[in-house]
Amino acid sequence: MNTKPIALSFFSGALGLDQGIERSGFDIRLVCEFDKYCRQTISLNKPDLPVLDDINLQSASTVLATAGLKATSEVDLIVGGPPCQAFSTAGKRNGFNDDRGNSFLKYIDIALAIRPKYFVIENVRGLLSCPMLHRPHDFRGIDFPDLTLDELPGGALHFVLSLLEKGGYSYSFNLYNSANFGTPQIRERVVVVCSRDGAAPPYLTPTHSETGVKGLPIWKTFRQATEGLAEHHHLQFPEKRLIYYRLLKSGENWRSLPTELQKLALGKSFLAGGGKTGFFRRLAWDKPAPTLVTHPAMPATDLAHPEADRPLSIEEYKRIQEFPDDWKLAGPLLQQYKQVGNAVPASLGFAIGSLVMKLLKKEPVSTVPGFAYSRYRNTSDREWLREFRKGSLTKTASQPTLC
Repeated sequence: MNTKPIALSFFSGALGLDQGIERSGFDIRLVCEFDKYCRQTISLNKPDLPVLDDINLQSASTVLATAGLKATSEVDLIVGGPPCQAFSTAGKRNGFNDDRGNSFLKYIDIALAIRPKYFVIENVRGLLSCPMLHRPHDFRGIDFPDLTLDELPGGALHFVLSLLEKGGYSYSFNLYNSANFGTPQIRERVVVVCSRDGAAPPYLTPTHSETGVKGLPIWKTFRQATEGLAEHHHLQFPEKRLIYYRLLKSGENWRSLPTELQKLALGKSFLAGGGKTGFFRRLAWDKPAPTLVTHPAMPATDLAHPEADRPLSIEEYKRIQEFPDDWKLAGPLLQQYKQVGNAVPASLGFAIGSLVMKLLKKEPVSTVPGFAYSRYRNTSDREWLREFRKGSLTKTASQPTLC
């Protein structure tokens, strides 16, 4: 008889997060995923795992029945990363006025109906500063009423937290850099851990740090992650871009080109604002990879090999996101990149699962006081709530810490 704690997974993707949750000791009884290629990937690797598709078509009773559970069954953990595009700082920031945002609320509805001991919400940094409702800038200022709570930066998260409180759940959250948990990649995600017992959960326990502070091992590197790979399937850069890549070394980007070539390389983008660090970017051998994207050869978010004149291969993507080498991916190559690029690294999933497992067993949780979980400030629940009430999030959670 299986006595492992029971977990249910939503927005499961290619099962990156789930692998970490499973490795921490949970029995995942069901996954739910809308994307057809991800569902095919799940079936290739976990043929006996029940799979639901669109969360908006599900109910708590359907979920439990599909998982082989009774209406009275106790669920220990529900995990999910609702689609991030509705909240991403790179998108239109539509929040809940977006079908993907509605999926977010559906996830919370199902979780509150099932009432697990713990449930987890994983999302992008943009959730910290996205308003619930967007007021056009032409209708702001001294001639218009002050922004309401829903219109303030962070209004969407404030609304989510109010739903959790009304549902009887306490919570804690922070912005976590996956590199601090052993992932060979700088990937920052908001993780909200919700508890039915009324006590706010502690923060995740880091296992690594950038410089070895607190006696922790330093971050894992691209070299360590990809060592021993012999076979590579990858996209190609066009020759007009390879001209410039051949002039760049490991860890360099367009700024390392001779001044007279920088404008030729970037074209119209040369005059655009921002740091533009993703243009003609070669990864560094001895640092973690930057955040993987869904396409490694898009001009503004290039992910080129440190030495070879090509984008990262799908095999390197899998290593960086901590998928096993023998993990099968369904669909054409571009869809494979998308599946892996959207995944939650397994080490972050393991950190989440390990925390919840200790809480279930009432074991002490190791904490690292004063640890910098990310490069941004005011991203923990206590700091964030303080700044939200002051209406100051535009100057805090959305800006990097300078010190």
